[in-house]
Amino acid sequence: MVTVAVLGLLMTLAVPSFSEWIQNSRIRTAAESIQNGVQLARAEAVRRNTRIEFALVGTGGGWVVRLAGGGETIQERSGGEGAGGVVLSTVPADATTVVFDGLGRADTRDNPLTAVDVDVPTSALPAAQSRDLRITIGTGGVRMCDPNVSNSTDPRKC
Repeated sequence: MVTVAVLGLLMTLAVPSFSEWIQNSRIRTAAESIQNGVQLARAEAVRRNTRIEFALVGTGGGWVVRLAGGGETIQERSGGEGAGGVVLSTVPADATTVVFDGLGRADTRDNPLTAVDVDVPTSALPAAQSRDLRITIGTGGVRMCDPNVSNSTDPRKC
């Protein structure tokens, strides 16, 4: 009985930490998936020397890489592949696509996607425990960073 009681106590203490770890893993998985999709679109644009589009689809981190203008689909991922339940915020707020030209540069026409913030709902994890991530798309490439890091010398800072 003592063993069962100790095991029950340990489980009670471990469950909140495990839940936090699971939610933060979902954020990381979704952010890495989006980052990989954007990098794929950029690489395909250079490889094919044509305009390639990356677009967020659905909810929860789903995306598609295709020829610009709704052409042939090169690759796509659904939002539920290991990262269900995440919340995306885009910059600009209404942007969902970015198009890369044959030189791998993001086309600045038509209000392109420049950043994606990935988080979980506060009902799943309090904001203080959540490790938000941001994917930035710029002339220097695609980068994942942590918007909550305040130390200016920390390489994770956005």
